Amino acid sequence: MWGIRNVHVIGAVLFVATVSAIVGFASPAAAQGANPITMKLSTATLNDTQHEWLKRFAAAVEKDSGGRIKGEVYPASQLGAIPRQIEGVQFGAIQGWVGPPEFLVGVDERYEVLSAPGLFTSRDQYLRTINDPTVRDMVLGLGANKGLFGAAIFPIGPSSIITKKPIHRLADYSGLKIRVLASQFQLELIKRMGGSPVAMTLADVLPALQQGAIDGSLTTMTQYTTLHYIDAAKYVVETDQPYVTSIAVLSKKWVDGLPPDLQKIVRDDATKVSTDIVPFVTQFFDAQRKVWMDSGGEVSRLPPEDQAEMLSKISGIGVDLSASKPDLNAAVKTIFASAARNK
Repeated sequence: MWGIRNVHVIGAVLFVATVSAIVGFASPAAAQGANPITMKLSTATLNDTQHEWLKRFAAAVEKDSGGRIKGEVYPASQLGAIPRQIEGVQFGAIQGWVGPPEFLVGVDERYEVLSAPGLFTSRDQYLRTINDPTVRDMVLGLGANKGLFGAAIFPIGPSSIITKKPIHRLADYSGLKIRVLASQFQLELIKRMGGSPVAMTLADVLPALQQGAIDGSLTTMTQYTTLHYIDAAKYVVETDQPYVTSIAVLSKKWVDGLPPDLQKIVRDDATKVSTDIVPFVTQFFDAQRKVWMDSGGEVSRLPPEDQAEMLSKISGIGVDLSASKPDLNAAVKTIFASAARNK
């Protein structure tokens, strides 16, 4: 009897040991599959190039990491107003944010350098300049000491100004309250055009237009359509100043905490997506211009002499406003030198 019981005990022990070995061998992969690293990505816009970039980036990272990183995309300011999204990235509560770099001027004033008026005169020059390693590396490195890892920059397109009333001449902007980003360059641009600039976060623009708190907004065609500005205003003048860029910043704390192989995947995929998305950006911008007009919106340009007058008034803003700020002035000179090389 004792021998039989002993055999049973030994068999049970061997069974448990075998199962434990199998589970132990499988547990890292199983745990990894069950609990991937979360990558929450946020933006203020919806169904546009910024939203598209985040979706592509999240999919690429998930695929290339073999599911070890799982991306979650939150458009339309679902994670809070833009300042809260940026703070979330700095502290690591949100892993990434995409938006115009001008929203980061509170982190470093040099982030507004790409929106210097008069900097770009064509889409091709614009694209070549933001892809110039001198410019790209400078802009992406600005937030490193403030918790931000600059992952990528990519184009949105030229600016225009939407208003509640038709604009025929430059003088028609006199006294109009025009929303801008929290950028000294954009504030000064509207002042030199004769208007009254109002810095305002994106979520407040449409209600402000509807309520008459502002008369118009300086932004891009893609926002007018995706955010349904046609409900409040329909007149758009394509001034082409400034060109609007998107930047993707990730939480430096989060990136630094990843294993080296995952860090490389995140960096490489951000770069690749920013290159691959350019044809989409161009097609999307042109398509939204047609959508705007098909919806009853009007699109026009200033008379050539007024456009020339506007450019003469605004093209010195970058140099003028950075004259007493050595770091910003150096950044302005770098970006204008690149733009001149890439005409």
